[in-house]
Amino acid sequence: MSSEREIIKEYSNDDMTVIWKPKLCIHSGECVKRLPNVYKPNEKPWITVGNASAEELKEQINACPSGALSYRMTVKEEPEAVSPETRVEVLKDGPLLVHGTLDVTNTDGSQETKKKTTAFCRCGASLNKPYCDGAHLKAGFEG
Repeated sequence: MSSEREIIKEYSNDDMTVIWKPKLCIHSGECVKRLPNVYKPNEKPWITVGNASAEELKEQINACPSGALSYRMTVKEEPEAVSPETRVEVLKDGPLLVHGTLDVTNTDGSQETKKKTTAFCRCGASLNKPYCDGAHLKAGFEG
């Protein structure tokens, strides 16, 4: 683990705060493809939370393959039922996505719990193993 402090950016409106952790982002572009009026990588700020409903944002954030995006509701909402189902998806020329809650034991013995979707490296080029950091794009990984 690096001793560098993790950068976390937050973008808010009256309903919710979208949280972006750039170090986790694998630049799959799912956010831009799903909500191009919200996510504009060439603008500052690049996330405009007010350009979509809370439901649209939650749906898109839950589909983020790296877990770099998360959210916090400003007002209390009913807790969502947690699905015990875990499923695995292999992305063409990309990472292995595990959807669901899982416990990960790192090589140093430390443990962490991942929720929603976790992207695991398949190409071997990630500098953030076992997680994908998008290095497969530069490495030309096919699989």
